[in-house]
Amino acid sequence: MERPAGVTIIAILGFIAGALAAIWGLWMLVGGALMSAMAHRHAGMMLGMTGTFAGVVLLGLAALVIVTSIGLLKLQEWARILTIVLNAVHLVIAALGLLDAFRNIHIPFFVGVMLRHIVMLAIGIWIIVYLVQPKVKQAFATRAPAAR
Repeated sequence: MERPAGVTIIAILGFIAGALAAIWGLWMLVGGALMSAMAHRHAGMMLGMTGTFAGVVLLGLAALVIVTSIGLLKLQEWARILTIVLNAVHLVIAALGLLDAFRNIHIPFFVGVMLRHIVMLAIGIWIIVYLVQPKVKQAFATRAPAAR
């Protein structure tokens, strides 16, 4: 069975998200180093450690998302399951962000943040619903032996 178009779209979205997370992670690493060099000793050290930790986490997440996207393109079942899990976690984070945006709705900037979270929730829900459809699950189960 050939790869469904939606799986290709999800993989492309994953590559974009992974690249953005990697760029953000690198910025956090550089920012942490700059903060530690510019601030007072203890505060700078804490800011530097926080930036470094966040950067490393983001780079690890970026690598995970990119590897998972490659697995989706190869119709690997583990990649389908991991994509569902990662999107479920992302839905929780986006929902919390949306609640925070509602709490700050009086600030004009947060209307844009609220809309971004709504779009991210919609995309995450679509990905999960799409990947659990029987036809899509079958495509992962019946991939060609040469693709293994």
